[in-house]
Amino acid sequence: MQIEIWSDVICPWCYIGKRRFEQALAQCGQRKDIDIIWRSFELDPNAPQQHPGTLNELLARKYGVSAQQAAEMNARVSGVAQQVGLEYRLANARPGNTLAAHRVLHFAAARQQGELALERIMHAYFCESLPVGDHAALAQLAPQFGIAENEVLTMLASNDYRAEVRADESRAAELGITGVPFFVFDGKTGISGAQPVEAFTEILKQA
Repeated sequence: MQIEIWSDVICPWCYIGKRRFEQALAQCGQRKDIDIIWRSFELDPNAPQQHPGTLNELLARKYGVSAQQAAEMNARVSGVAQQVGLEYRLANARPGNTLAAHRVLHFAAARQQGELALERIMHAYFCESLPVGDHAALAQLAPQFGIAENEVLTMLASNDYRAEVRADESRAAELGITGVPFFVFDGKTGISGAQPVEAFTEILKQA
């Protein structure tokens, strides 16, 4: 079975969905016939490298709500994240353009370290205040998934892996994917959103 998962590293529901999916896999046993492919999706391709201000302020502008309402939204999401063992610190999150992060993920995947890199970058953004658009900050994480800092900086200074990110996004558009996380099982069955563990378990058992 091939499972493709479109996500963005700054999407709080993507990290929650990742954890729930992992729990479903564990419940079904780590089947060797499952091939998981993580695909790139940018929620805001036109975002600046680093947004000024806080995530609460950004969400308030985006959705036309007060900073207090945005903080309450983040608190609710953080509560859900806590249920799957994630300690979000969204008040300190440093959002920005995620193209560089997705390029790093493709770079890591080419070295069979893609899933480890995804986990590390997501955790750093949501729980450790990683400035997600900062090339140097991304490079500093690289040794934790088996790649030297200077290799990541050299890659990001080139055009490498831009085409791979765009190919993932083009495929998402072809499939009509407009939000993430989005899971596609064997190119046929699609599931949108951070579904309950039981929903993932049901599909995995049917395969």
